[in-house]
Amino acid sequence: MEVSEKHEETHSNRTERLAGTVNWGTATVIGVFAGMLYGGSKEAAASVSKDAEVMLKLGSTPDKREQYRLMRDAMEKRFIRVTRGSIVGGIRLGMFTAGFYGLQNLLAEKRGVHDVFNVVGAGSATASAFGLIMPGSLQWRARNVVLGSVLGAAICFPLGWIHLKLVEKANEGNMAAKSSGEIGEAKSGLGAAIDRLEENLNK
Repeated sequence: MEVSEKHEETHSNRTERLAGTVNWGTATVIGVFAGMLYGGSKEAAASVSKDAEVMLKLGSTPDKREQYRLMRDAMEKRFIRVTRGSIVGGIRLGMFTAGFYGLQNLLAEKRGVHDVFNVVGAGSATASAFGLIMPGSLQWRARNVVLGSVLGAAICFPLGWIHLKLVEKANEGNMAAKSSGEIGEAKSGLGAAIDRLEENLNK
């Protein structure tokens, strides 16, 4: 019996997240959908100029069948471009989000504390990795790695600091609300006891 209780305690300690850490799976799904939305809208906006070219061709083509064919081809190409942009954007931002929050949670778990240095380290490492896989020569990739590392740390430091301050404020508000709720419950329980006592005295 004691062994099972110890096992449950250790399991609950392992699964408990530190305050301020983000759920890796949820953040990745949000990143995928945000990347799909951004990539699709970007390709849709870029296809406006190509639609103008198609309209010019339609104006110069008297044949109805040729106009129908041009319109169908334009719509098919636009659909393919927007779909490809959505998929590529979702994969890119999803991979970045998964890498960033995965490293952030890993650093928090290994260090035993979640602070701004976890955010800076995760941002710097993720930006460096994406700079390494970008197309180009070896010298160009090395430049991207250094630049990504510096920019990732510079951008993530203020963002991480603001995020942790907001988490602290939210935790303080939750503790205050919890304490006030307990006081209210105590008052309501005392009031109920007084009411019952008055009813008994009146009888």
